[in-house]
This record gives sequence, structure tokens and C-alpha cells, in this order.
Amino acid sequence: MLVKAVYMCYSVEKEQIMPQKNLLAAVPPYAVEETIRRLGGNLRTARLRRNMSIADAASRIGTGVRAVRDAEHGKATTAIAVYFALMWLYDLLPAPDILADPDADAEGKRLATLREPKRAGRGKSMDNDF
Repeated sequence: MLVKAVYMCYSVEKEQIMPQKNLLAAVPPYAVEETIRRLGGNLRTARLRRNMSIADAASRIGTGVRAVRDAEHGKATTAIAVYFALMWLYDLLPAPDILADPDADAEGKRLATLREPKRAGRGKSMDNDF
């Protein structure tokens, strides 16, 4: 009973704090929105070429029909796991080393170079104690 009372107090406090809206889901940057929409269309094309229904695809990746439908419509709030599972199902999943490859990140490399020290620091003088 005490645990329930503590939980109720916690939930009352939690309800008083307004959750923030996910602006990325509501209004993603245009490039992100277009990329997700294009990916969804490509996944739909891949499914249709395999003569597979939405229900078949959903059951084979272990999710619901609505999740697959939302992914094919490029809905930004659809979990990334659904997109990746569909790409896996259609044998379109890119190699992991291609996705967000740090070696291909020219801007990140440039910024890392700017943070590197310009010259070597002074080392300790050598002593003859052995």
C-alpha cells in the first residue's frame, strides 16, 4: 500500500510537468523529411516488386501493419528499427561501415584538426636517476 501511495505521489508530480513536444517529429528539416519520404517510397516499391503484402512484411519483421504503412509513407515518427528491418527484409540494408562513417565525415575531421594542439608541450627534463 505504501508503494502504491508513493507511486501515486510521483505520478501526480510528473503530471504537473508538461512534456515537451518533439519538434523534430512535427516539423523535421526539409532535407530530412524528403529523405525519409523517398526512403518510404523506395521501401514500398521493393515490397511490391517482391509481390508481398503489407501484412506479410509486417509479420516477417515482427511488427504491425500500421508501422510498415507509416514507414512506407515516410512518417518521421516511425521507429528507425522499422526502416532498417524493412531494408533487411528486402536485402537492401547497407553495410554498417557505410552509415555515418567517421572517415567520410570531412567536416568532423576538419573540426578535430582545429582542436589539436599547434605544438608539442614541454616535456619533463631528463634526469640520471636509475
